[in-house]
Amino acid sequence: MKVVVVDDEPLARERLRALLAECAGVEVVAEAGDGLAALQACAEFQPDVVLLDIAMPGVDGMEVARHLAAFEPRPAVVFCTAYDEHALSAFEAEAIDYLMKPVRGERLASALERARIFLAGRGNGAAPGAAGKHARSHLCARLRGSLRLIPVEEVHYLHAEEKYVVVHHARGEDLIEESLKSLEDEFGERFVRIHRNCLVARHELVELRRNGDGRVHAILRHGAEPLEVSRRCVAGLREAVRGF
Repeated sequence: MKVVVVDDEPLARERLRALLAECAGVEVVAEAGDGLAALQACAEFQPDVVLLDIAMPGVDGMEVARHLAAFEPRPAVVFCTAYDEHALSAFEAEAIDYLMKPVRGERLASALERARIFLAGRGNGAAPGAAGKHARSHLCARLRGSLRLIPVEEVHYLHAEEKYVVVHHARGEDLIEESLKSLEDEFGERFVRIHRNCLVARHELVELRRNGDGRVHAILRHGAEPLEVSRRCVAGLREAVRGF
């Protein structure tokens, strides 16, 4: 069983490593001290289990867990934290266990057993929790073996192309392997659909313009060119534009 240990405190990682060394059939393949490094390690080593702290600077453990829920294959997430108030959110993020610090050896062994059960049934598509109930603050793009986290607040619009979605944002463009529908479900308060293949950040909408041929286009604050609006979306978009 391959394990990645994530905690911003080196002593906490050292303790977990020592406990894991006493568990048969377990290999620590990587450590990380922050959320981005954790996602990079998981993309590189494809662990079976991630022991994940919650309170970390920058991208916290909850955010990491929501991204890991979209990984294929999806690792089992076990939260290790000093705070018990995050338990409900942890299981909504599809964690399989929640360990309080200082982590005890017998509780860790129990969590690893739960992870084995999860891994054995991982291929059946069952989901233990409700990931996505809380919207993420970042989107995750894979770039030649590495990852880039894109703040959702910097996204101008999302455009579906075949099996990818192109994220147009303040720093350029990136591809993500998510469906436009799932993004709409998660970020519906932030983005509005203008076409079957395009979602636009509500704060980016400036106005709608009708061409001489009758087609309507959306003008964005930071768009290099207008985006076509489908007929079925025009009425709803007019309401959205009036709100700004």
